[in-house]
Amino acid sequence: MEKIQYNLLKREKPVKLPADLGFGKIFTDHVFEMDYSSEKGWHNPIIKKLENIPMHPASMYLHYGQGVFDGLKAFKTESDEIVLFRPQKHIQRINNSSKKLCIPNVDTEFLLQALIELVSIERDWIPAKAGESLYIRPFIYGSEPFIGVRPSAFYKLMIILSPVGAYYPEGFKPVKILVQDDYVRAVRKGLGDCKTPANYAASLYAGEDAKKKGFTQVLWLDGVEQKYIEEVGTMNIFINFKNEVATPKLNGSILPGVTRDSVIQILKDWNINVTERQISIDEVIDEYKKGNVTGVFGTGTAAIISPVGWLTFKGLEMNFNNGQPGELDIKLFEELTSLHYGKIEDKHDWIVHVEKKEIEV
Repeated sequence: MEKIQYNLLKREKPVKLPADLGFGKIFTDHVFEMDYSSEKGWHNPIIKKLENIPMHPASMYLHYGQGVFDGLKAFKTESDEIVLFRPQKHIQRINNSSKKLCIPNVDTEFLLQALIELVSIERDWIPAKAGESLYIRPFIYGSEPFIGVRPSAFYKLMIILSPVGAYYPEGFKPVKILVQDDYVRAVRKGLGDCKTPANYAASLYAGEDAKKKGFTQVLWLDGVEQKYIEEVGTMNIFINFKNEVATPKLNGSILPGVTRDSVIQILKDWNINVTERQISIDEVIDEYKKGNVTGVFGTGTAAIISPVGWLTFKGLEMNFNNGQPGELDIKLFEELTSLHYGKIEDKHDWIVHVEKKEIEV
């Protein structure tokens, strides 16, 4: 792989972040970019100033949606170190998504190096308040100008960075979720396990409909029988039964969340009975009526842990913990954020440190 080139801005003033960061609204000065062609493979890696993308109107991505992305975070610890949470797992996921979209895989170690160097250059953009972080968005799209249904011969890979506050404006408060059976987001053996734009576009209509009814998000049922719960639009889901914490097993239509994987490992560390299995919505309702559901929560890179206070299906509203975060929700959130901000020992080598280095331009 070629050596990374640099075309950096000279900062005249120090970075000054606004008090209210929101989520995904502010972007740093620089991006990482790399090209692919069938003749050269991945080439032209460069970190350069952020600017609009020149794109031919016939770019295949615009017409056929051949693209993938991922999302991870960098944190500033209490000791003022910069760390990444499980970046190798995220890079592995973007390569797995790429495989189904016929996009060439990227060398894992090289992409990790590029990501680390970009974050190091933009370290002044990383907020230090509790709950804040630097969101990292790598993405790849087919860039060949061609009208015709086949995989593109050319691709563009980019990484952009965004300082963010809490994902949900409600903060760490339980959300209202609508169980959706009027629409289907994904089916097994389709794109449901890929982080690709089509996967999210399929969720927009139902999501907007739910928001009009006062819900934060939609919980999808399986696309064939519409019987088994799968995931929420922005997070995986966990049901805290009386004697078991269960999450839908990965069946090809559910995104393999990195936070989901981390929570499963943490629960095992705590000797809590955690299972990955099929969970029908009827089972959730039956067990709720028996008093055997003690809570529901979601997991994701953006929200980390999101308590679910209300789950509604066909007019039946299930309320958990009187609309307050459950004990396990709080414990998991504190465990993960303590890992992010360097407050506790990293027992699983999930943390990657970003060293400050001078870049030779």
